[in-house]
Amino acid sequence: MSLDHQFVLTVTCPDAKGIVHAVSGLLYQAGCNIVDSQQFGDLDGEGASGLFFMRVHFQAPPQLASVATLQGLFAHTVQQFGMAARFHALAARPRVLLMVSQHGHCLNDLLFRWKSGSLAADIPAIVSNHETHRSLAESYGIPFHHLPLPAAGGATAAASREAAKRAQEREVEALVERERIDLVVLARYMQILSPELCTALAGRAINIHHSFLPSFKGARPYFQAHARGVKLIGATAHYVTADLDEGPIIEQDVQRVDHTMSAEDFTAAGRDIECMVLARAVRWHLEHRVLVDGRKCVVFR
Repeated sequence: MSLDHQFVLTVTCPDAKGIVHAVSGLLYQAGCNIVDSQQFGDLDGEGASGLFFMRVHFQAPPQLASVATLQGLFAHTVQQFGMAARFHALAARPRVLLMVSQHGHCLNDLLFRWKSGSLAADIPAIVSNHETHRSLAESYGIPFHHLPLPAAGGATAAASREAAKRAQEREVEALVERERIDLVVLARYMQILSPELCTALAGRAINIHHSFLPSFKGARPYFQAHARGVKLIGATAHYVTADLDEGPIIEQDVQRVDHTMSAEDFTAAGRDIECMVLARAVRWHLEHRVLVDGRKCVVFR
């Protein structure tokens, strides 16, 4: 099916009667064809937000096939229900910036998926604080931006290193602006982002890490887990926030391990899971299936 004239509408608003009827009825009256519709009300359990979430994939007639026209059509309904509503034209390919340090498994996986057509996006740039994966980027014909950071030093060097880090992050911010980036993916980018950069990328930056946190922090976490006889290993993909590794979770997965496996086996299995979990999270975000609900996410799969 051609993506021309196809849109996804995402809605977040206080839960109320008649929302589904209002949205679907308006689309019907406008001559749109609903391809798929999903909704969820966060009403039950401790900490429920009381919000309603909706994702509608539809095809619009030619005379309505623009985001601006559809926004105008829905203006009254948005005001009536207090909606945060966004229309996404599926013919417009999202633009993704990949960031990586020295572990390239997630980068390699995403590039393969992109090249094979299973990741519907454009990747105009790859950023790294190391030169390690320049040749990989160049093999895919993607510009590689080496933005180095000074090595960690003593306490006297902390202030100058922090200034250098912010200068490097401003280069990232300029690249995001210049390339009109829709999503930043930290594909094992092993640097803590400043609160300023987290704010600039709010809702459009995804990180991946092992799921042992808060246990086994620091270097070689899979070796630490192996030494403790862990039976499950996994990975978590989440939106980046200033609260380190505590952003709203998009996707997780696990795999059983046992005493017959070496620490290297743990690491290999963990990297496979990281690749799969990150790929799912990125794809769902690009397909507008993820809506943030406070400290958690609603994911329409």
